[in-house]
Amino acid sequence: MHASVTAFMERIKARNPHEPEFLQAVQEVADTIIPFTEVHPKYRKFKILERIAEPERVIMFRVPWLNDQGEVEINRGFRIQMNSAIGPYKGGLRFHSSVNLNILKFLAFEQVFKNSLTGLSMGGGKGGADFDPKGKSDNEIMKFCQSFMTELYRHVGADIDVPAGDIGVGAREVGYLFGQYKRIRGEFTGVLTGKGQDWGGSLIRPEATGYGVVYFALDMLATRGESLKGKTVLISGSGNVAQYTVEKCISEGAKVVTMSDSEGFIYDPNGIDQEKLIYIQELKEGNRGRIKEYAQKYGCAFYPGERPWKIKADIAFPNATQNELDEQDAKTLLANGCICVAEGANMPCTPQAILAFSQAKILYAPGKASNAGGVAVSGLEMSQNSQRYSWSREEVDAKLQQIMKRIHSICVKYGTEKDGYINYEKGANIGGFVKVADAMLAQGIV
Repeated sequence: MHASVTAFMERIKARNPHEPEFLQAVQEVADTIIPFTEVHPKYRKFKILERIAEPERVIMFRVPWLNDQGEVEINRGFRIQMNSAIGPYKGGLRFHSSVNLNILKFLAFEQVFKNSLTGLSMGGGKGGADFDPKGKSDNEIMKFCQSFMTELYRHVGADIDVPAGDIGVGAREVGYLFGQYKRIRGEFTGVLTGKGQDWGGSLIRPEATGYGVVYFALDMLATRGESLKGKTVLISGSGNVAQYTVEKCISEGAKVVTMSDSEGFIYDPNGIDQEKLIYIQELKEGNRGRIKEYAQKYGCAFYPGERPWKIKADIAFPNATQNELDEQDAKTLLANGCICVAEGANMPCTPQAILAFSQAKILYAPGKASNAGGVAVSGLEMSQNSQRYSWSREEVDAKLQQIMKRIHSICVKYGTEKDGYINYEKGANIGGFVKVADAMLAQGIV
């Protein structure tokens, strides 16, 4: 490892012990940014990366609420306001039992680079709570969201911090959160994105991350004269991002053969068509069903407790969760002829897996580049809210495609190696860093 990187990471580890995902995210960026800053010493002199790795503000609070039995429940809420150099903090809220400070700091750090790559004026943030909506009634979810926003409202606003949805926070939760904000502040403003289309939401926002990752993959494949047509595709996850990745892959002529959830994955050698996808969407609506029910309905294989990376395929979209694809999975994919991996989730590939992909020189896209479509359309929703205007589905989709092409071109600009190989990880890190770093230099030591 580069000596300067080692020294930098030792300082970060000393300040952030027991936060493995956050340290992993910082390490992945430091490996490319620190050598870059040695060629551009102005960034080192003013310790830009050190400042980006330190949140501007961390908010942690108690969330008490009453369940349907009249008992008091207590959860912990968070908002990490990571960096506002290029715009108000922007990033999702995650409601899941796994949520803690470490997970949210990693996500907020990634969000800074992702938002920068979109070209929109958005800083980076992330938040959530260790509350799991699964198994809760609508009434319980409403009470929790109202209690959560009763504290959060004082820290957010259209020009301060604009949260969105994430795992466990869909249209229902955003609606309850927005309603409580409006009730407390007495104003209708674009404080949240992912809203309903009748009250300020943007068309194709639910589809945006899934569509965006496919658009990015198409741009990568085009650099080698390839497309998705006729390709066999593996997809992990079965939530919103996975569903719309499947939909867009189908429209591009690919055959998707896997989806998964926390219980295992299904393998359908005949491919998931539009009719089968609609069944999955109905199954997963409100987190009511499990993916194994698809296997029972369509008579295909279900692999309990496993991940789909052992199936032979051309393209892989890890869309479920962090560190779901490890070194052995990567070697299996490569041995089976996989030519492209595009991350739909945040940091789903381990460092060892990423190294295997780069050494094999296949097409590999990090999530901060390939899954930026969701936050890109959230940024477009912010613009529409400011104008009190909405664009058509076709207009938003065209803007999304334009943004994903821009991100791809930035990755090519900063990531092309001497032998012509495009290191998308390097390109995304440096491309995202430069815009934020230059803004921080211009604004002084703040």
